[in-house]
Amino acid sequence: MAKAAAILLAAALLGLVSASLADQGTATYYTVYTPSACYGFQDEGTMIAAASEELWDGGAACGTMYTVTCVGGTNETPNPCNPGTSVTVKIVDLCPSPGCQATLDLSQEAFSAIGNLDAGKIVIDYNQV
Repeated sequence: MAKAAAILLAAALLGLVSASLADQGTATYYTVYTPSACYGFQDEGTMIAAASEELWDGGAACGTMYTVTCVGGTNETPNPCNPGTSVTVKIVDLCPSPGCQATLDLSQEAFSAIGNLDAGKIVIDYNQV
């Protein structure tokens, strides 16, 4: 019994450590996926995202994978998050300034997996995979 309690405690602590390592930002969504700055007209699927200037790093972000979790809303939309869900996305594009309104501009499919499309913009935790 003590061994099981120790294992549960260790798992809980690891969960806290990984959550504390997440970066926080915002996410919006887009619907036209090609051409992209990284892959041109090549289809990279729908679990994709455009990186903000702060993540873009002159194009070095192309192909980088992030696990993204909705943690809250940015407006009055009720239930902006799908609780307990995360999505992994691949960076395929740049979300250029000044039009970019988020840290990650997710595909509509990726956004809807973790949040309410009606919210339009959500607060996220994200980790590079």
